[in-house]
Amino acid sequence: MQNTWKNVSFALSAMIVGSLVTTVVLSLPNGLQRGAVAQNNTVASGAASGTNTQLAVDRHDLTHAESLSNAFRNVSEVIRPCVVSISTLQTELIRRNVPQGIPPQYQRLFGAPVEELERSGMGSGVIVSTDGYILTNNHVIEDADELTVELHDGRKVPGSLVGTDPQTDLAVVKIETPGLQAANFGRSDNTRVGDWVLAIGSPFGLEQTVTAGIISGKNRIQGIIANGDGFEDFLQTDAAINPGNSGGALVNLRGELIGINTAILSRTGASAGIGFAIPVSLAKPVLESIIETGEVQRGYLGAQVVSVTPERIQGFNLKVNSGALVGGVLEDQPADRAGLQPGDVVVSLDGKPCQGGPQLRNYIASRRPGTSVTMDVDRNGQRLKFRVTLDERREIAMFDANGGRFGAELVPVSPQTARQYGYTNLRSGLIVASVKDGTPAAQAQLDVGDVIVEAAGIRLRTIEQLADVFEQMKKNDQPLRMIVLRGNTRMLLVLE
Repeated sequence: MQNTWKNVSFALSAMIVGSLVTTVVLSLPNGLQRGAVAQNNTVASGAASGTNTQLAVDRHDLTHAESLSNAFRNVSEVIRPCVVSISTLQTELIRRNVPQGIPPQYQRLFGAPVEELERSGMGSGVIVSTDGYILTNNHVIEDADELTVELHDGRKVPGSLVGTDPQTDLAVVKIETPGLQAANFGRSDNTRVGDWVLAIGSPFGLEQTVTAGIISGKNRIQGIIANGDGFEDFLQTDAAINPGNSGGALVNLRGELIGINTAILSRTGASAGIGFAIPVSLAKPVLESIIETGEVQRGYLGAQVVSVTPERIQGFNLKVNSGALVGGVLEDQPADRAGLQPGDVVVSLDGKPCQGGPQLRNYIASRRPGTSVTMDVDRNGQRLKFRVTLDERREIAMFDANGGRFGAELVPVSPQTARQYGYTNLRSGLIVASVKDGTPAAQAQLDVGDVIVEAAGIRLRTIEQLADVFEQMKKNDQPLRMIVLRGNTRMLLVLE
């Protein structure tokens, strides 16, 4: 009797397990049901024969995956010949045992021996014309004395620097060699979040590395270019980007160049799935201007703009939910001459929606001086149309446009200008390049080499900021208080 109950229990258990397996299989999608049944039959037959049998894979289930794999393969074959590795060599003369803060031109007075220090670096670049122009990041070639470009076939050729644009972190290099293949430009503005992309470059010196991912975001502003004063409109991607990828290509599945890989967000210095690329909509005008003139010529509006936010909608009683709010207009500059006023909200640029201040700033900067831009503006609920003819954006010109009453030529802080004037670890401010006698700057005892760090409590990054503060103080007949760095000493100067 005991054995009979054991047999009945075993049979009931088998029936329950069988029912559960059947339920699971029936709940699966059709494609997976076939795989599950095939696996079950294969295991059963294998068990019966006592042999190991490899599980079969339904070809139908791989169709889409294989199509995507073929697309990746085809794009890689097309774009890899267009991507190069760039090696840099910098020779630096340094003097040991010199007190910190001594300008380079005075260090020789300390009699310290001169030592030669070589620094090397590596990045990537993209061939954008068959006659040898290469687009890369400024930080890849910055301060380099020698450039060596390695092509996809292993050839190494010297490169010459055509021009740089620190404001977008872009640079153009030229090589002289036959048989080059150039990348085709796509339309980065048409790229959508979720689109597949490939990143090609030389991470950690591994040439011609291809990684895949999607567009994770658009119009990202990180404040990392030119100490936060640059022009940013990044494409975000989760395609792996690592040190050495900078200057490389970000392409769509049509093999078109849509971005220049530039930076990553990471706590370790390696890819964490958040990478940023400069869109070609921003890079292409810079490239063309450098090739034509050797420098970047940008349009200039002469107005301060910020993005419309819920707080500003409430605070200024705005009638629109998005756009670029005009906060201030400089006298006798393009915006002023066209009729723009503080409080206006720019809602479209040349017929395209304007989402915010950064978009307007980038768009104006991408236009050539003399270009006319049509703006649709909301003014207290009334829609107006303005046609603005842009001037040329020049840092010193922007300040002199206020009448030149300040009396000093100023240069924004950058790694190059900071080193030139003997400063280290300087991230913002305006360096005094010259002072005119008898002007407010001279009366305030500003001197060449001083760094104006703050004015009226505002930390300065651009000359335009100081021009606005200076103009406001003059209108209110108030003195301008400035925090100035002179060598290692911070001091307060007052400009009447």
